[in-house]
Amino acid sequence: MRVEPVGVRAARPVSRTAFPEPDVIFPAITAFYAALLALLFVGLSGWVVAGRLGSDVLHGDGGNNALQKRIRSQGNFSEYVPFALLLIALLEASGGSLALVRGLLIVLLVARLLHPFGMLAPKNSPRQFACRGGGIIATFGVTAVAAIALLLRTA
Repeated sequence: MRVEPVGVRAARPVSRTAFPEPDVIFPAITAFYAALLALLFVGLSGWVVAGRLGSDVLHGDGGNNALQKRIRSQGNFSEYVPFALLLIALLEASGGSLALVRGLLIVLLVARLLHPFGMLAPKNSPRQFACRGGGIIATFGVTAVAAIALLLRTA
């Protein structure tokens, strides 16, 4: 099986078997942003660990509101980002618009960077609405647009 980056097509060698190898398009743009998002997730995880160590809490949040917000920031990331990345990778691998793929990934990255800042913002503050609310709405939007674009490509 050959793996080719999106947009790169090499001449296919003559197959010596009855079944030619399928073309597999490697979603290189998504892979790059997935790596950036993975580093962000590692940072969020370290932030949770530091909060646990600083609060002497091994399990749960120990009733510590600040630690609970850290835990939920990391948990929210882990709940939404993998599925969004999967949809975008499938869109890219299916030959979807690279501009759309890159745009979705940039929005997802910015949204996930903003969200933790909103989690720590004072209740009902503009920063909470802009960062936390904006971050999750953008994440939902990216997931929905990727899903719809993928449905349109495969219909």
